[in-house]
Amino acid sequence: MKLPEEEILAARILIVDDQEANVRLLQRLLGDAGYTGLTATMDPAGVCALHRDHDYDLILLDLQMPGMDGFQVLAALQAQNAVGYLPVLVLTAQPAHKLRALQAGAKDFISKPFDLLEVKTRIHNMLEVRLLYRRLEAHNQILEQTVQERTAQLRESEARYRRLTELASDWYWEEDEHGRFTRVSGPVSEMLGLQGDGAADLAEEERSGSWNETERAVIRAAIAARQPFIDLPFSRVNADGSQQHYRVSGEPIFTPACRFIGYRGIGVETTPRPPSPPAAEG
Repeated sequence: MKLPEEEILAARILIVDDQEANVRLLQRLLGDAGYTGLTATMDPAGVCALHRDHDYDLILLDLQMPGMDGFQVLAALQAQNAVGYLPVLVLTAQPAHKLRALQAGAKDFISKPFDLLEVKTRIHNMLEVRLLYRRLEAHNQILEQTVQERTAQLRESEARYRRLTELASDWYWEEDEHGRFTRVSGPVSEMLGLQGDGAADLAEEERSGSWNETERAVIRAAIAARQPFIDLPFSRVNADGSQQHYRVSGEPIFTPACRFIGYRGIGVETTPRPPSPPAAEG
């Protein structure tokens, strides 16, 4: 991806050098090349504050300065910007300082005395990389925000779906991949017989009546095979001899990577209701 030239020329650049002649040379060189966002300082102690306030796209940093040298400035910038990109290009006349500066966090170097073509080329290339990095950061932030918004929408939609499902059915259930219920509304455990065969379950079965085991086996087989089912009949004979009839639907739940994570289903009672007694005449 190639950036528009005008975007590179508008980049914010800070020149840090204790020699006024070097500052003027770089300002003139960069100004003639079309750069418009130039700032300069001869006070190395103020670099961190300037960068904090203006977030420069590039800092041209002299290494040999009295009071606070370039390595100390680099260390202070690193401490201030511990997890971010440090856009520093060092200026040095000492070949031995180049590797040390790169190890200290500088991204590139320019040798003194200046080769004007080298200065312009290195600055242009570094700014292009820096501005592309900024674009990537901005894109990632937008992407992260979009993902968060979509996740919130999906959760809200899922909650609404669950609520509508519960309102539209007589009972509802969800279970995890191990068959353990995670959400239950209605007589699901006794209906499906999925929670064990202990004495408490048997006692409950006796109180509520006998479920049709053939119908129950069909539903349990579909769940075991991780198959969806729609409106399967389900019924029981109550302790008083009356009958209840249901229609049961269910579906397996998979992640986007197709990993099975559970089951969910609903049931609606279809038992014919006795007719309402006629209204008394006034």
